[in-house]
Amino acid sequence: MAIKGIKRRLGFFGEGRAAKYLKNQGYNIIARNYRCPFGEVDIIAERGDVVAFAEVKTRSSDRFGTPSEAVDADRMRRYVRCAQFYFSERERDVTVRFDVIEVTKEGINHIENAFEGGEF
Repeated sequence: MAIKGIKRRLGFFGEGRAAKYLKNQGYNIIARNYRCPFGEVDIIAERGDVVAFAEVKTRSSDRFGTPSEAVDADRMRRYVRCAQFYFSERERDVTVRFDVIEVTKEGINHIENAFEGGEF
């Protein structure tokens, strides 16, 4: 099987685990793989007055660093733009947060407020 297919399956598996984890933490999953002109958000979830835009990074080993280290400045900018687009036609009486969820063999590490998104 091609490397790309293996990575896609690993990512899909990780996103499923992350969504289940969030549900168990009391979040409502608003969207998975939300697409807009600026990119894709893995999971949009809400709990109370917080809407979290979560980037899920799944790794089978730490050979190339921690999963969150793969979230670069370009990815962060795309997430902020996606959030702005998402709320452009919706009410915004919520706190917007950008999270990273690391999925590894050891378990899940949910990094809340992993990066700033500016004013909304």
